[in-house]
Amino acid sequence: MFIGEYKHNLDSKGRLAIPAKFRPQIKNGAVVTRGLDNCLFLYPKTAWLEIAKKLANLPISQSKARAFSRLMLGGAMEVDVDSQGRITLPEYLRKFSFLKKKAVVAGLYDRMEIWDEEKWNEYKTGAERESGAIAEALGELGV
Repeated sequence: MFIGEYKHNLDSKGRLAIPAKFRPQIKNGAVVTRGLDNCLFLYPKTAWLEIAKKLANLPISQSKARAFSRLMLGGAMEVDVDSQGRITLPEYLRKFSFLKKKAVVAGLYDRMEIWDEEKWNEYKTGAERESGAIAEALGELGV
């Protein structure tokens, strides 16, 4: 399980250190892809295979299903953790997520989200401001 918020820097080659406590869960490989809200999603390979199967089974006759599959599957890249605990993020994903030097790695149970630090702070501030309304909406969903 991934939980917590960690700040790391990208180096000039686009490498990002993964928090040490998360590394064992991705030692056999991981997949990084475009996420939502201009962040990146990083899944352990086994979790990614489950997501990919669900996406592959979406009806291709529905435009939103095709668009979401393209976003997630078309943007995906397998990554390995190097001996220093880093992954290399492809340029197209860094551009998509506006990643510069400072990044935040947020653990979200079955995945990590990788954010540009400035974008993360903006998002988090907005979510905190709306936390009451968010909680109420989730209550309607049984959460």
